[in-house]
Amino acid sequence: MSQKPVFKTRTQLVEEAIRTQILKGELKTGQPLRQDALAKEFNVSRIPVREALVQLEAQGLVSFEPHKGATVTELSPDKIDELFELRAVVECHILERAIQNMTDEDLERAREVRERFEAVVNSGDEVEEWSNYNYEFHKALYAPANMPETMDVIYSLNTKCDRYIRMQLLFTTGIQKAEQEHLTLFEMCQHRDVEGAKYLLKKHILEAGTAIRNLLLEQQNTSK
Repeated sequence: MSQKPVFKTRTQLVEEAIRTQILKGELKTGQPLRQDALAKEFNVSRIPVREALVQLEAQGLVSFEPHKGATVTELSPDKIDELFELRAVVECHILERAIQNMTDEDLERAREVRERFEAVVNSGDEVEEWSNYNYEFHKALYAPANMPETMDVIYSLNTKCDRYIRMQLLFTTGIQKAEQEHLTLFEMCQHRDVEGAKYLLKKHILEAGTAIRNLLLEQQNTSK
């Protein structure tokens, strides 16, 4: 049976387009987001543009300021610390529950995602696709926990971290390090090594946050 096509509203299409432009760095930090100009660019009225910007504000990508309107959210070292520390706490908790419930079928699904991830690493479009596969790999490992509310929190945190992660990948060799850590994490899950997997995951997340924070501070100091 063929899959039914997924229809998206104008608001969803505009939201996805603006999010992609922010994550790819085409819309810069602090850049004004003029609703009239965006409506013209996407050939829609201002209503779906306004709704899309509100959704992006909830994702931490857009800020609304009095007398200024919507702008691309500023990159913040303090926000990096908070987001990645929260990720470490929540994701280590769900991974522990997941390993306790993990079946061979669950591991096979995670292995398939990781193999696709390896193919992305060897492609010429690493940064564009890597972030999506990275989240999918972690999601496959966490799925056996059967904690949908916690997964919603993790999705929100990962969405807010995505800009920072993409910035790191553009300027460092972070993909290669993450690839090796993903392999080790997968093997620990295979062996049901709960404590080892939690330790590695916490280290994996916090070290990424520290590297991104240092990179951002370096860029901010250079631009002064």
